[in-house]
Amino acid sequence: MKAVDIKKGNVVEHNNGVYQIRDIERSSPQGRGGNVTFRFTMYSVPGGTKLDLSLRAEDEMKEVDLVRREANFSYKDGEAFVFLDTEDFTPYQLDADVVGEAAGYITESLEGCYVQLIDDAPVALQLPPNVVLEVVDTPPELKGGTATKRPKPAKLSTGLEIMVPEYIVNGEKIYVSTLTGEFNGRV
Repeated sequence: MKAVDIKKGNVVEHNNGVYQIRDIERSSPQGRGGNVTFRFTMYSVPGGTKLDLSLRAEDEMKEVDLVRREANFSYKDGEAFVFLDTEDFTPYQLDADVVGEAAGYITESLEGCYVQLIDDAPVALQLPPNVVLEVVDTPPELKGGTATKRPKPAKLSTGLEIMVPEYIVNGEKIYVSTLTGEFNGRV
């Protein structure tokens, strides 16, 4: 596939690695006979390591077939996370290094995840935009401090630590954004 045909979300092979295209910048030269260049921002699959790459319009890249399957978290097998396909119940085992920081958002029977596969092998995990987590440890609300909006630290049931509004108490279930890692409301 030529660089000019690559779109956001495509998965390509580069230097024996697999990358997903996240952003594309196109630059056109001002003078005659100049080449149009494309600057790709891409992240490795698995791992999520960022790579910037510039190519001319006619340069070739090999597209990789990435399949996304909806799956629910089933159980933890040692350090690995096991997800079950929602259609045919195929188990997908992802190592802790593949899951990475997403482990802090995974709770018992979490639904709405997507396992990304290359040649039927699971290589990456995509979480739902928000998850419900329980606050297990946060300091009590300061009396008389309601006029100001001060966040306070809170430890969640998965071990994740985030900042929450002062009115949140221990035992409360909250929405947490998996994209930003921030408090996103009460349940």
